[in-house]
Amino acid sequence: MSRIFITGSGDGLGQLAAGRLLEEGHEVVLHARNESRAHDALDALPGASGALTGDLSSIAETRDLASQANASGRFDVVVHNAAVGYREPRIETVDGLEHVFQINVLAPYLLTALIERPSRLIYLSSGMHLGGEVALDDLQWVRRRWSGAQAYSDSKLYDVVLAFAVARLWPDASSNAVDPGWVPTRMGGRGAPGDLDQAGETQVWLATAPAPPSGEYFYHRRPHRTHPAASDPAVQDGLLDACASLTGVELPAT
Repeated sequence: MSRIFITGSGDGLGQLAAGRLLEEGHEVVLHARNESRAHDALDALPGASGALTGDLSSIAETRDLASQANASGRFDVVVHNAAVGYREPRIETVDGLEHVFQINVLAPYLLTALIERPSRLIYLSSGMHLGGEVALDDLQWVRRRWSGAQAYSDSKLYDVVLAFAVARLWPDASSNAVDPGWVPTRMGGRGAPGDLDQAGETQVWLATAPAPPSGEYFYHRRPHRTHPAASDPAVQDGLLDACASLTGVELPAT
């Protein structure tokens, strides 16, 4: 049995993966933005062993979430599932940062850096990452004209970059990125053509496989092509440096 923490597991793909892992007998800890949502998450999945709270659009709350996670005990698997979508306007968070980047990229970076290192890390990406652009000099969309779809694509590319960077720097852990496909969740919309059951399968497989790979990007349990920048150590180090500068927290070395 593994002990697993899934961010953004109050609904959607996070809830789906959590439910399947509970059915397989694993210990699952949920995450929600606030106490009200945490109660709803536990009502939906009463077999979960708890729900941690923290708004990922706040660096302070994300740091506190990491503290809660560490206080609860070491996790075997951490799934970085929480995200906002591609229809978002440009909003600045309490930290004065662009919110798609902060929630989709900076929060998983900070949690990765602060939560006691698990054996496996899984980062949710998207096929839209292939249209992402590396703009390390304008992560906050100050210079560029805002595009919600492009900001989302960029963030999902950075998630793959982060997953691959962790795989390179932490050879003792398994770190992978997952494309769940375009599926009918609250983010994807009711008309999404993908198979919701298949979408959660890869997360469950990576969390429980006897000998998981590392440094891969999967779509329906198969390695899939990625944006070339994701495998570039210079891009990886640039993103890590930018996130460390914004948070004041460096990713621990090997």
